[in-house]
Amino acid sequence: MDIAKCQRQNKRKYGKFIEEYLFSRENINLIVLLLDIRHKPTENDKLMYEYIKSTNKPYLIITNKADKIAVTKVEQAVEEIRRYLNMEEKEIILPFSSERKIYIEDTWNIIDKWRQN
Repeated sequence: MDIAKCQRQNKRKYGKFIEEYLFSRENINLIVLLLDIRHKPTENDKLMYEYIKSTNKPYLIITNKADKIAVTKVEQAVEEIRRYLNMEEKEIILPFSSERKIYIEDTWNIIDKWRQN
């Protein structure tokens, strides 16, 4: 079996597992989708976003690696991802950088709100 075919089979297997997990777990308080702020979301990212939305469970998107782009470009990059995913204004999407510790407080404040529910 060639590697590409094996990878496609694994993607389907993992996709089915993730979908079943997200839909069947009652005790999920918040789903967090991590995306790289530097790149347009992939088709897999879009698919995962749609899965998450369809669960009707609380979720947010964190765009990591915000330290890898200019601070003046962060908001624009977040908005581009929002538009690409066709997100509604009420949906939460946050920049994040663990390396430079920027945007961390906002992110944890939002996550803490969901942990308390």
